Amino acid sequence: MAKISNIFKVAELRNKILFTLAMLAIYRLGSSLRVPGVDAQAISQLREASKSQGALGFLNLFSGGAFGSFSIFALGIMPYITASIIMQVLTVVIPKLEEWQQEGATGQRKITQWTRYVAIGIATLQGAGLTFIFGQGRGSAFFSASRKAPDVVLLDPFMPRALIVIPSLVAGTALLMWLGELISQRGIGNGMSMVIFASVVSGLPYNYYSLLQTRKTLVFIILVALSIGIIISVVRVELGQRRIPVQFAKRVVGRKMYGGQNTYIPLKVNQSGVVPIIFASSVLLLPVLMSNMLGSGEGWRGSIARFVTQYLINSQNLLYVTVFGLLIIAFAYFYNSIAFDPIRQADQLRKQGGFVPGIRPGQQTESFLGKTVNRITLPGATFVAVIAILPYIVLWVGNVRSFPFAGTTVLIAVGVALELMRQIDSQLMQRNYEGFLKQ
Repeated sequence: MAKISNIFKVAELRNKILFTLAMLAIYRLGSSLRVPGVDAQAISQLREASKSQGALGFLNLFSGGAFGSFSIFALGIMPYITASIIMQVLTVVIPKLEEWQQEGATGQRKITQWTRYVAIGIATLQGAGLTFIFGQGRGSAFFSASRKAPDVVLLDPFMPRALIVIPSLVAGTALLMWLGELISQRGIGNGMSMVIFASVVSGLPYNYYSLLQTRKTLVFIILVALSIGIIISVVRVELGQRRIPVQFAKRVVGRKMYGGQNTYIPLKVNQSGVVPIIFASSVLLLPVLMSNMLGSGEGWRGSIARFVTQYLINSQNLLYVTVFGLLIIAFAYFYNSIAFDPIRQADQLRKQGGFVPGIRPGQQTESFLGKTVNRITLPGATFVAVIAILPYIVLWVGNVRSFPFAGTTVLIAVGVALELMRQIDSQLMQRNYEGFLKQ
């Protein structure tokens, strides 16, 4: 408590935290405001159906329950996350984006502006898709058979109301991006990460309370202990690094000698974070969209729709869990290959006069860095996949309806909380206060 009280002794830090909390309160308020022209009774059914652990449950998780309420923030921050990932991938492909990335702050502002444009475009497509799906009688096809989902959410007539709903959803996403940027500028932590953090932890108190009401006290205690164990393991993996030692050669410039110091390249075990889970969930949504476009009925179209409903939507199916886990591992390798370029890293070391002890500069350094990244990616990706599918395992073994603090929730909550603690700690240490973290 003494360390927490130190935060409020610094006026600047106190104002930043209060501003962040105010912005998050506005976000939670907007998550409860439904878009105009929707059926209240159908929304209550949609909220219950969206509690599933499948791909639509993932979308509801990232929107903080706003998708289940079909509120103005129903799309959440997912369009911006998707746009950021797309721009990061395109940076490797498009030379102009790579040039902007190397320009520093000026180029980063250009990339951020184009990321906003792409996010608005994605939000428009997603908003139109959800509106037409849940407004023309195809909403229940997105959920497994065990979930009672409404066919129609919008009131009649469809088209005039759809022209109001779609801009409302897009405007909600734009407002979320603006709130996130305000938090980054005037608050504490990364704004987008704080919005996601508020989304994933908003339902935890009610979920634990409902779990206590529906299960025996012993089962509840076991699940809480399991949650604490998951938090400890995720923290250790998130902080785990493979430090590659680097030495810099001494050089004389004029009458002064530079270089000669030793440092290291930190390679995180879980370098990709939750990005592979986002990729995998998005890929699993594609067959659902295609099956809805083909329609249902007899013949091969009906067979495809039934296969998708039975295997690729139902989170209780072994095939879904297996495909989901394998996609997470595959996308972890894909993302790490983009985020960390051994060729560029080796070239920068060579230009700065640095080298890895025992490794020749150039081709051997590139090969060494590439092999090291591939080796640490496998345990990190496997760990993320296990954490992501752990809720399904608990549902099978423990016969519980939901497991609140597992999967994507714990990965996001722990990652953002650690980063927030680092920022608060650094600001406290600048003013000679003892921080949270100890070496």
